[in-house]
Amino acid sequence: MRAMPPAYASDPARSRGRRHAEPPAPTRDDFQRDRDRIVHSTAFRRLVYKTQVFLNHEGDLFRTRLTHSLEVAQLGRSIARALGLNEDLVEAIALAHDLGHTPFGHAGQDALNDCMKEHGGFEHNLQSLRVVDALEQRYALFDGLNLCLETREGILKHCSRANAQRIEQAEPGGVARRFLDGTQPSLEAQLCNLADEIAYNAHDIDDGVRSGLLDIEQLAGVDLFERHRREVARDYPRLADRRRLYEIIRRMLSAQVYDVIDATRAALDAAAPHDADAVRCAGRPLVLFSPAMRAQSARLKGFLRVNLYRHPQVEGTMNQARQAVRELFAAYLDGRAAMPPSFARRADRSRAVADYIAGMTDRYAMREHEKLTGRAWAV
Repeated sequence: MRAMPPAYASDPARSRGRRHAEPPAPTRDDFQRDRDRIVHSTAFRRLVYKTQVFLNHEGDLFRTRLTHSLEVAQLGRSIARALGLNEDLVEAIALAHDLGHTPFGHAGQDALNDCMKEHGGFEHNLQSLRVVDALEQRYALFDGLNLCLETREGILKHCSRANAQRIEQAEPGGVARRFLDGTQPSLEAQLCNLADEIAYNAHDIDDGVRSGLLDIEQLAGVDLFERHRREVARDYPRLADRRRLYEIIRRMLSAQVYDVIDATRAALDAAAPHDADAVRCAGRPLVLFSPAMRAQSARLKGFLRVNLYRHPQVEGTMNQARQAVRELFAAYLDGRAAMPPSFARRADRSRAVADYIAGMTDRYAMREHEKLTGRAWAV
């Protein structure tokens, strides 16, 4: 018999509900239903052709937004199981957290934000919420996926105060309230934030080495990596390079997962939240790294920022991507390029253009840009 979940775990039977009331599903609880809706969405399928670090055409084995989301979901479920949290809610949030990401990764987001600076800006977390609240059109009675508030608040990981005030006005006491009153989201949402960080730190090392832009010796100064590199060299001195890297990364992942479990258990014991609502008033996140692991993770992120994300080869490709997004935005805005009628007839044309571009895959955006400009993509 499965043990009863702790009182501080999110309970689908006590969900704060959907924006549009629906009868319950006969075989699934509300969080399971959310996960299934996300998996069947168009935006989720598009993630397979959206950049994580390397463009989709640069190699078949590099991570995409889809494989990244699956890795976040796997890590999140593993930690949730150990802590007694709701695994289905964690999985739903993890699978949906990047639905609003543009083509070309953060370069595409930055370019689109620049294009939209006079029209409210662009931010991928907010766009992910727009996708599940409005842009998906699959149901007869409402736009979006009509997800539970708990799933939606996990998707909205960051939000400016101005955007939070706008959302709060339309949805009082809803997903944006916590950005105004300083409360916390559910433990499941907090967990997804950390699982996201653990996943991309690990797989960006793997992809960076696979690409040839990083090598294992470069990482010697990164404590989190070097400790496990030495252990693997001691335990398996004759291991081939690729297997050696996998073993190092596997141990890194395990160390971070166990650290989160131990540190979170200690934080929960200290805070002693009596239910899921008490978590929101804790004053700080309760799913967390230990201070030592937090510092090690920060140093790894800093290393990757300097040595991979800002590598001249990556930057060269991303500069092309930024220019492509800017030129596409201008062309759709002034009508030189046509959008589908569902976007073209909307009154707020600038936001319609942003929504249309954000929904593109890398290869579709590249193809549209080449048709518009006549310039082939430099690879």
